[in-house]
Amino acid sequence: MAFGPDALRDRLSDSGAKVLITDTNLKSRIDTIKPSLTDLESIVIVGADPSNLSQNEYSFEAITSSEAKTFNNAHMQLTDPLYILYTSGTTGKPKGVVHLNNDLKSQHMTTKWVLDLRDDDIYWCTADPGWVTGTVYGIYGPLSNGASMVCFESGFNAKLWYQTLQDLNITVWYTSPTALRMLMKEGDALVRQYNFNSLRHILSVGEPLNPEVIRWGMQVYRLPIHDNWWQTETGSQMISNLPCLPIKPGSMGKPLPGIYAAIVDDEGNELEAGHLGKLVIKPNWPSMFSTVWRDSERYNEYFKIANWYFTGDNAWMDTDGYFWFVGRADDVINTAGHRVGPFEVESALLEHEYIIEAGVIGIPDEERGEIIKAFIVLKDGIKANEEVLKNIKDFIKKQLAFHAYPREIEVRAKLPKTRSGKIMRRLLKSEELGLPLGDLTGLED
Repeated sequence: MAFGPDALRDRLSDSGAKVLITDTNLKSRIDTIKPSLTDLESIVIVGADPSNLSQNEYSFEAITSSEAKTFNNAHMQLTDPLYILYTSGTTGKPKGVVHLNNDLKSQHMTTKWVLDLRDDDIYWCTADPGWVTGTVYGIYGPLSNGASMVCFESGFNAKLWYQTLQDLNITVWYTSPTALRMLMKEGDALVRQYNFNSLRHILSVGEPLNPEVIRWGMQVYRLPIHDNWWQTETGSQMISNLPCLPIKPGSMGKPLPGIYAAIVDDEGNELEAGHLGKLVIKPNWPSMFSTVWRDSERYNEYFKIANWYFTGDNAWMDTDGYFWFVGRADDVINTAGHRVGPFEVESALLEHEYIIEAGVIGIPDEERGEIIKAFIVLKDGIKANEEVLKNIKDFIKKQLAFHAYPREIEVRAKLPKTRSGKIMRRLLKSEELGLPLGDLTGLED
């Protein structure tokens, strides 16, 4: 995943990474922050010119060409760490979610149950491997099941994606609601130019799947789209529209075997069907994250409701046991299936020489679920004209990953703040969407 320099610095510094593997296209992002990465000892570069390497830089091809063609597997314990993935919160920097080898139990079984992979399948997960879906269901789950996989390095391109599905005879396709909405926007006529006779199972994850997309999928692909729900912290799918279940368009589905999910109130009391509340899960399923790297306090926040893992989502359950997502309990922005913390974007904006204050929210978008909108206050003497805004947009695109930069920027004379100086994102969002402003007692003025 092509993170910007600040995001890379946060992750590499916090994790204490000693070895970094990158390629020639992305290495320039490391060069700008390398002096601050005190733990980093070696950089391995794919596609590098061996004659043009700096100190502690190595050519991937040179290293691997001299290695033996066979090797002995290192035997790991179930309690040994498997990976760390960083996920955003509403405040502070991204947190490193630590998973163990024990995860593979859940990842293996959910790949069989939910993705329904068989010996003769050709499987394509469109998620970037730097995103948890790409890690778990683009690498660990399918490999543990011996699946034949398609790996395809490309941004979204409707014609190229359809060509891939057709020419490689893909049978199982795991993608995101945003991608499906973008394909729907390209129109039905484009779909009819391709043959998808091999395709038998379509799934989506990352954000709620709109009912109209499911209906459209039935029309053009002649297949239902099976939505499912899980998180970086859960390590594997928790709630799913299994292939054997009737799909209720817009629902996440039902909890998988061994998973006990519920809707509770603030005290952890289970609510009856039809009542909106907090989505929680009974702890200690096999792939549950083990800790937050170097931050036990943030880990404990997930279990603040006694006897439950609190997902941070609001939802409700119907009388048939299907769960329905309503929204985040905090103000993390879910754009195109990626969770983005406002703090990350605001911090990057404040790096620009013209900006004195920044507040970021998510606003509804038909294709991406939400897009990021930024409200900024310019320094005295800076006028908000086209040249200034273009300068800011060009700057921020270089600082943040593609999914994380603001699609809209609005200049204001001031931003609503509490008396302690905290920007009230809630008010920005209420004003933007025309919602009630709520309690204003903590407002600065």
